[in-house]
Amino acid sequence: MGEPGAFCPVYAALNLLQEKWTLHIVRALLEGPKGFNELARAVGGVNPATLSQRLEHLVAVGVVEKRVESHMPPRTRYRLTEAGRELEAVIAAIEGWARRHLRAPVA
Repeated sequence: MGEPGAFCPVYAALNLLQEKWTLHIVRALLEGPKGFNELARAVGGVNPATLSQRLEHLVAVGVVEKRVESHMPPRTRYRLTEAGRELEAVIAAIEGWARRHLRAPVA
């Protein structure tokens, strides 16, 4: 925990990763680069404004890279940076924990 006001990497990471849709976006991009609409379909249920906001933040913190391809009309592709790809271990740990401790909902 440390001193009040001191940087805590766990606190900072949890603040980033707890934002709604963030881990869903990372998980979808682990499959490979995607355009905005393709990513929206892969994540499912996120509105475009929220997806755009989350992607902008993930680009700003260095988890996602945005590439505008020079086609007409211009196409934007998103892919994980090395930092983003390292989150695969986090997602795998969450999945392993969930498989051991959570049950599928009964329909």
